[in-house]
Amino acid sequence: MHPTGVLVIGSITADVTAFADRLPTPGETVLGNDFTLVLGGKGANQAVAAARFGAPTWMVGCVGTDPFATLTREGLQGHGVRTDRVRTVEGPTGVAHIRVDASGQNDIVITPLANAHLAEEDVDRALAELDGQVGVLLLQLEVRSQVTAYAARAGRAAGLTVVLDPAPAVPVPEEVWREVDIVTPNETEASVLTGVSVTDADSAEQAAAWFLERGVRTVVITLGGLGAVTVCADGGQRSEPFTVQAVDTTAAGDAFTGTLGAALAQGDDLDRARTHAMAAGALAVTKPGASPSLPARDEVLALVARRASTVPA
Repeated sequence: MHPTGVLVIGSITADVTAFADRLPTPGETVLGNDFTLVLGGKGANQAVAAARFGAPTWMVGCVGTDPFATLTREGLQGHGVRTDRVRTVEGPTGVAHIRVDASGQNDIVITPLANAHLAEEDVDRALAELDGQVGVLLLQLEVRSQVTAYAARAGRAAGLTVVLDPAPAVPVPEEVWREVDIVTPNETEASVLTGVSVTDADSAEQAAAWFLERGVRTVVITLGGLGAVTVCADGGQRSEPFTVQAVDTTAAGDAFTGTLGAALAQGDDLDRARTHAMAAGALAVTKPGASPSLPARDEVLALVARRASTVPA
């Protein structure tokens, strides 16, 4: 039987978000107009996105012994993510400090804390216990790069489809790229990693070549309001964006990657999975916050259907 589950190995944080009309310049104080404290972390967000799209989803990560540990565990469980492989370590849970302006743009400072304790043994245990239940492995770069690289190797050896969201764009062991089936950077991450200034579809295709040369099988670069570019050995494809009103861009990339993984695990081909992922990313920017903005499956399908109904036959 084809495994339909998704395994997410990565970061779990408490997201502390302040909203203001504009972001302060260095040394400046501005008055905000809202504040939230919710589950976050790229790993946790992707797990929530996958679970909300309907895939059985397991999270592998670490939380601390502070009150934020309860907030994050219960946040994952509340969205249907299975947390029996989330390990508690002594000390504080990871924290992300996020600031959002009136246009929906943000800046983020991530302090890993408990996330730094995620280890190769956690990867091995999860892969062994979930053998035959998961078909897709989602990875990011908010935990130690050595653990991400190890998970990519182990996941590929186990026959899983390995999807890496290279965010934040930090250095990783060069050999990790050849273990990756699909990489999903946004334009900023693609620019930092490849040295190509990604500003449009043409430059995205140039940056994609960098990943392909290093062994990645498929590159999907998201371009926000410009859509996405997909490149593999057989050629490239450009995808039009879904048009929405942005409120907060936090977790848009996580919505994209988590939904992509869930759709692939459930049997979608890459084209259909990418369409669902782009719709999820678009919906995520219409609501404030990280995990609270991640859409449910019926919302994603409804947006896809609405656009399909407006396309001339």
